[in-house]
Amino acid sequence: MDKKTLKGGEFLVKETSFQDIFIPEEFTEEQNMMASTTRDFVKTQVLPKINDLEKHDRQLLLKLVKDAGELGLLGVSVPEEYDGFGQNTVTSMKVIEEMGAGFSFVVAYSAHTGIGTLPILYYGNEAQKKKYLPKLAGGEFIGAYCLTEPEAGSDANSGKSKAILSDDGTFYTLNGVKMWITNGGIADVHIVYAKINDDKNLSAFIVESAWEGVTIGAEEEKMGIKGSSTVQVYYENVKVPAENLLGDRDGGFKIALNILNLGRLKLSGGTVGAAKAVTTSAVGYANERKQFKTPIAQFGAIKHKLAEMTIRTFAAESLTYRASQNIDDTIQAYITEGMDKGKASLEGLRQYAIEASIAKVYGSEVLDYVVDEGVQIYGGMGYSAETDVERAYRDSRINRIFEGTNEINRMVMVGELLKRAMQGEINILGPAMEVGKELMGIPDFGDTTQDYFELKKKAISNFKKAILMVSGAAAQKYQDKLQNEQELLFAAADMLMLTYAAESFMLRVEKIEHMKGADKAELYKTMLDVYIYDAAASIKKFGDDAVNSFAEGNEKMGMLMGMKRFTKVEGVNVIGARRKIADKVIEENKYPF
Repeated sequence: MDKKTLKGGEFLVKETSFQDIFIPEEFTEEQNMMASTTRDFVKTQVLPKINDLEKHDRQLLLKLVKDAGELGLLGVSVPEEYDGFGQNTVTSMKVIEEMGAGFSFVVAYSAHTGIGTLPILYYGNEAQKKKYLPKLAGGEFIGAYCLTEPEAGSDANSGKSKAILSDDGTFYTLNGVKMWITNGGIADVHIVYAKINDDKNLSAFIVESAWEGVTIGAEEEKMGIKGSSTVQVYYENVKVPAENLLGDRDGGFKIALNILNLGRLKLSGGTVGAAKAVTTSAVGYANERKQFKTPIAQFGAIKHKLAEMTIRTFAAESLTYRASQNIDDTIQAYITEGMDKGKASLEGLRQYAIEASIAKVYGSEVLDYVVDEGVQIYGGMGYSAETDVERAYRDSRINRIFEGTNEINRMVMVGELLKRAMQGEINILGPAMEVGKELMGIPDFGDTTQDYFELKKKAISNFKKAILMVSGAAAQKYQDKLQNEQELLFAAADMLMLTYAAESFMLRVEKIEHMKGADKAELYKTMLDVYIYDAAASIKKFGDDAVNSFAEGNEKMGMLMGMKRFTKVEGVNVIGARRKIADKVIEENKYPF
């Protein structure tokens, strides 16, 4: 059956069929083999050496990255003509998920395979690709991404690094300082962003660390991810050959943004793997640890934690793979239409910038919740450096800062959505006007005799109406000054994120039922019941806060009544439901889905 892939952000105004999404239960034998190879690598080579890695052992880190290269794990996304495997986004996401159990090593791996390699793949000319990609795919070269500067973080385009073109046009003289450079202590190839002469925007360059004038700083002492290399890099009169300009002059900021879209999605994949590992560790401890002569796993408070850790991880996984497949399908559609593969890949990434930001924020915040509850289940032992859960807790915190802070990404979600609406890419105005008319009409209290999934779809459809109501009214009130109302935008972003997660969750469960039968889907439905019930309450709170911030009088009253209507869902015995879910986790003694 042909898939009908929505454009990025269109999920807000259109329905998606379960037949049109990918779920993890559909992995092929080849994908599972790659996952197994990665899992074995993490278990046998990374985890036994994690303590040594955290002592800034650069040689060990370098060896492990090169070992991953020998297994083919660095070239998953690199085309076969450059000595890679040429796998799609979904496959690379599965590998990154399995690598997510490797604590800080996943940071080094992700930086190399993502932002350290893909700029050359997507923006390099043929000579650059032939020169660098085979070495990056095999581990002969390690990659790093050099964007952030001491005074240019979220506002990356304000960086002060300069590249002056020589009179004869044969080389650039590069000067600048880059900070928080992942893999900086071991990298051979840097993707460096700097402004040429007095250009307004950044350009990108391929710089080799062995060149004269490149100085690598000392390792940063960090709260977490201690096993990854993070340094400052100094460029002093570095002569960069003109042929190492990456992409177009003045086009570096565009490169940075597009590459970060995939980086954000991959970060979510890594957090899913880490969340599964911590949940497995926590339930293993809870089954062994006894208090009052009873395993603590049998106490209701612990069951609540284990169930919620599982539900949120399942939601994060569902939306991450949904977005990954959407990107793959869109890339393939562009190629079929005759577009060059490189351009098609870039357009696919750009198309799903909203979903990538959602995945990054949602995944990082789910992992922070999971590791926090993991430490709590361990109790005092969880605060000890002897336990992996303590390391996971420290390592998790950076994810809300990496790849654009979660605050920036919340702004991106809503800002990009409204921009596309203004440009006519997504029809939001029509559906928003329909919601306005509906508010003036008689409420539809629904038909409780509807099919299970029809009821869930109705609830999610109403969540979307709540978002359209709030964002439409806010955009009308503030117009071009809406970007200054960050708290309001954050509320809208959280509503959007919860709705996308709920729909991804629901579509996955519906597909599981069609694949495996109703009896096998029962516990998945229980998880979905809890998720939608809780999401409705959260969306109402965010929506009410937003409305109360800008609406007055009858408009405010009408919108608050609408918010109540759009977030009304059937009651759920969440205590009983979570106990059922936890019992499954406890019985299998691991994250079971």
